Amino acid sequence: MTSDMKQDRPLDGWRILVPRGGPWGDGVAASLRAQGAIPVVAPLINFAPTTDQAALDVALEQLAAGEFDWLTVTSATTVDVLFAHRAAVPPSTRIAAVGETTAAALQAVGYEVALVPTRDNSAEGMAEQLIALETDPRRILALRSEIAKPVLSRLLSEAGHDVHSVVAYRTVGVPVTDRIKRDVENGRINAILITSGSVAEQVREQFPEIPDETLLAAIGPRTARDAQKAGLPVSVVADRQTVDALIDAVSHFTLPHAADEFAP
Repeated sequence: MTSDMKQDRPLDGWRILVPRGGPWGDGVAASLRAQGAIPVVAPLINFAPTTDQAALDVALEQLAAGEFDWLTVTSATTVDVLFAHRAAVPPSTRIAAVGETTAAALQAVGYEVALVPTRDNSAEGMAEQLIALETDPRRILALRSEIAKPVLSRLLSEAGHDVHSVVAYRTVGVPVTDRIKRDVENGRINAILITSGSVAEQVREQFPEIPDETLLAAIGPRTARDAQKAGLPVSVVADRQTVDALIDAVSHFTLPHAADEFAP
């Protein structure tokens, strides 16, 4: 292989675990293939319906009717829920996304994003920018996971906004196949992408024996902190909370194993 080809495909020979499926997982897999890697799509989490579907249905009806000034979206999974419900967001309602990954997920299914925090891709960062932008009280729909702390809603309410916080989904673990578990434990998977605290918890739970040479790559500082709390030794942290930054961070490492060390 020439050096130019190696630069074009810096992840040549890497086998990288992608922890979510669906359109997001397909997109990440395509990006990895373009860098020469072999993506192993093994969803570790999925979303399950909220335990209060009636409250979500009412909130989405109010959203479609234009009763909210803002909709806050704090995860790509919330986008999956909006898309699954064919939720209508009128032009009068602006959408705030917690980070570039969530914004890209919204745009991919046809929603227009008005605000993404420029410095801190977190609930606190989103609240800070919304509060600075909106000096008058606004009506805000905050969709969240069942396990998410209502930090955003609390901060916005304290600033005088009328916040309607609704649980949009529950996050559930998805057991991997025995083959995937073996491949992780014997080092055949060279890197695992950790894209959320929920993914980190499943990695810790489902793969109790991860070889030291396996790269654990976190999508940003917040996810890295969550992973460390779950007991995972994070190898690298992307400087921005985007898939491109995550893949780029991994590409600076040398492949731990020769690609042909294991039988297919």
